[in-house]
Amino acid sequence: MMNIQVNGEPKQVSSDCSITDLLLLLEITGRRVAVELNKEIVPKSLHTTTILQENDCVEVVHAIGGG
Repeated sequence: MMNIQVNGEPKQVSSDCSITDLLLLLEITGRRVAVELNKEIVPKSLHTTTILQENDCVEVVHAIGGG
Protein backbone atom coordinates (compact mmCIF):
# COMPACT_ATOMS: atom_id res chain seq x y z
CA MET A 1 0.00 0.00 0.00
CA MET A 2 1.07 3.59 -0.57
CA ASN A 3 -0.22 7.04 0.30
CA ILE A 4 -1.41 9.58 -2.26
CA GLN A 5 -3.54 12.73 -2.18
CA VAL A 6 -6.83 12.78 -4.08
CA ASN A 7 -8.53 16.17 -4.34
CA GLY A 8 -6.60 17.27 -1.26
CA GLU A 9 -7.54 14.23 0.85
CA PRO A 10 -5.15 11.44 1.89
CA LYS A 11 -5.89 8.06 0.32
CA GLN A 12 -4.21 4.66 0.52
CA VAL A 13 -4.00 2.64 -2.69
CA SER A 14 -2.17 -0.47 -3.84
CA SER A 15 1.37 -0.02 -5.11
CA ASP A 16 0.35 -0.97 -8.66
CA CYS A 17 -2.65 1.39 -8.86
CA SER A 18 -3.22 3.09 -12.21
CA ILE A 19 -5.38 6.16 -12.76
CA THR A 20 -8.08 3.87 -14.17
CA ASP A 21 -7.89 1.73 -11.01
CA LEU A 22 -8.19 4.85 -8.87
CA LEU A 23 -11.27 6.06 -10.76
CA LEU A 24 -12.87 2.64 -10.26
CA LEU A 25 -11.98 2.73 -6.57
CA LEU A 26 -13.57 6.17 -6.28
CA GLU A 27 -16.61 4.87 -8.20
CA ILE A 28 -16.07 7.44 -10.93
CA THR A 29 -16.88 5.50 -14.08
CA GLY A 30 -18.83 6.43 -17.16
CA ARG A 31 -18.46 10.14 -16.41
CA ARG A 32 -16.43 12.73 -18.24
CA VAL A 33 -13.55 13.70 -15.98
CA ALA A 34 -10.20 15.40 -16.26
CA VAL A 35 -7.35 13.96 -14.22
CA GLU A 36 -4.38 16.03 -13.10
CA LEU A 37 -1.35 14.21 -11.72
CA ASN A 38 1.20 16.38 -9.92
CA LYS A 39 -0.16 19.48 -11.71
CA GLU A 40 -0.03 17.90 -15.18
CA ILE A 41 -3.15 16.84 -17.11
CA VAL A 42 -3.07 13.14 -18.00
CA PRO A 43 -4.82 12.31 -21.30
CA LYS A 44 -7.54 9.67 -20.99
CA SER A 45 -5.58 7.47 -23.39
CA LEU A 46 -2.86 7.17 -20.71
CA HIS A 47 -5.08 6.46 -17.69
CA THR A 48 -4.60 2.67 -17.83
CA THR A 49 -0.83 2.83 -18.24
CA THR A 50 -0.09 5.65 -15.77
CA ILE A 51 0.86 3.99 -12.48
CA LEU A 52 0.64 6.15 -9.38
CA GLN A 53 3.64 6.63 -7.09
CA GLU A 54 3.98 7.27 -3.35
CA ASN A 55 2.94 10.84 -2.42
CA ASP A 56 1.45 11.63 -5.84
CA CYS A 57 -1.15 14.41 -5.88
CA VAL A 58 -4.20 13.64 -8.01
CA GLU A 59 -7.02 16.05 -8.83
CA VAL A 60 -10.16 14.67 -10.46
CA VAL A 61 -12.49 17.24 -12.01
CA HIS A 62 -15.94 16.38 -13.34
CA ALA A 63 -16.95 17.92 -16.63
CA ILE A 64 -20.25 19.78 -16.30
CA GLY A 65 -22.27 20.71 -19.35
CA GLY A 66 -24.38 23.81 -19.53
CA GLY A 67 -26.31 25.82 -21.96
